[in-house]
Amino acid sequence: MMSNYVIGIDQSTQGTKVLLFDDLGNIVYKQSRSHAQIINKDGWISHDLDEIYQNVILLMNDLVQNAGVPVKEISGIGLSVQRETAAAWAKDTGKSLTKAIVWQDGRAVDIVELLQKKGIAHEVKAKTGLTLSPYFTAAKLSWMLKNVPEVQTAAINHNLCMGTMDTWLLYRLTHGHAFKTEPSNASRTQLLDINKVAWDSSLCHAFGVPLEALATIEQSNTLFGKTDFEGIFPKALPIHCMLGDSQAALYGQGCENIGDVKATIGTGSSVMMNIGDKPVQSSDVVTSIGWKINGQMTYVAEGNINYAGAVVQWLVNDLKLIDSANQAEALARQAIPEDHTCLVPAFSGLGAPYWNTRAKATLTGMTRTTGRPEVVRAALDSIAFQINDILNAIDKKLAIKTHVLKVDGGVTANAYLMQFQSDMSNLVVDVPDIEELSAFGVAYCAGRSMMVYGNLQLNKVLRYHEYRRTINEDRRQVILKNWQQAIEQVCQSVGVTK
Repeated sequence: MMSNYVIGIDQSTQGTKVLLFDDLGNIVYKQSRSHAQIINKDGWISHDLDEIYQNVILLMNDLVQNAGVPVKEISGIGLSVQRETAAAWAKDTGKSLTKAIVWQDGRAVDIVELLQKKGIAHEVKAKTGLTLSPYFTAAKLSWMLKNVPEVQTAAINHNLCMGTMDTWLLYRLTHGHAFKTEPSNASRTQLLDINKVAWDSSLCHAFGVPLEALATIEQSNTLFGKTDFEGIFPKALPIHCMLGDSQAALYGQGCENIGDVKATIGTGSSVMMNIGDKPVQSSDVVTSIGWKINGQMTYVAEGNINYAGAVVQWLVNDLKLIDSANQAEALARQAIPEDHTCLVPAFSGLGAPYWNTRAKATLTGMTRTTGRPEVVRAALDSIAFQINDILNAIDKKLAIKTHVLKVDGGVTANAYLMQFQSDMSNLVVDVPDIEELSAFGVAYCAGRSMMVYGNLQLNKVLRYHEYRRTINEDRRQVILKNWQQAIEQVCQSVGVTK
């Protein structure tokens, strides 16, 4: 009997990964390529769309050459992408018109504040489930239309395509034949009515985004199109799933029941809970669409952190306190236990549940004995503190007390951080043996649609390492109080009380 394989592509903030899974869900090949983080003097963060596309092609060529699997046995592809990143390209040629504006980038804050003054924040929240913010795609697209001549010209000539990274890659991979997206990515643009699962014309008008420039919305496991990756494959392969990376990880973790929750800890972090087939609104966290599969809607409550793993890279690349992320755990364990240094990593403002776009990053509580270990520990601790605050906000709104937090992403290899997360959140923290849950999630979804996986159960694929709380409640409350004081100090410094 011929074996079946599925490709999972994870196009993330720092780079692109390609993984090949067999029909039991095992990884048989993986490779990755990074792309440039283009950061200007104002802290604006961009990506070169053409570089990312070429990386996908190069990775596929590597897979064909090195995976050791006959290409005829590969059934299809699932595509996971970084979400709120904004792209614009020409409809006729597929040529990118400007650099992508990365989800972390806050350059559109003035546009959002103007819309805030016009009083549309309530409408935005009611329709999209999202708090009006430059974090989401719509404001970024609006900025392009106001500031990039090539985008303006394409709009005037009705030759403009705009969207998220899934739509861009699909368009290029299918040579312009497929201009589509799906609900998980579309729900993060701030242009989708999540109740109707359709683009909202009044929101498009408010942000100045032409409705005709947006892609058709399909369900998440549809056949989006086929690609041979510029002739690398002898026949075109079906792209049978697209999901935002966080939703893909939720799906890959098997969080298909109400109350299931996970945290993806990558460059940033997404804390996400399955809330069922109806959207539930909250002021502190956002409501998005998890997926639409086989006609069934799944909604999620979510809080996003701008700087999670990126804080560790800041230690490496900017402060030069450590040579690599691998050194962070050992240094954190050397920190003086009584030191109260606290880092609030508001390098591009604070997202959920604080929603303070003007906040600035701050180190507080330092003494003369504070050194490298204490600063490194404070950076790691900031990840767990932010995740804990989002979990509390979700639990408060939904009155669903979760007991297990499933986590994924490269930072989860840091045992100090995982234990600290369990201690602060008072939860069992489950770390799977597969880091690449976003790639696995879309491959699993695509494979199910193509009948590769049949009745394969995730508990037969994933194995977990479990962390449980180890500190007493008094100590836990002292540590949490120190963090809350640091957050209050940051918010008050820009005239906001939280």
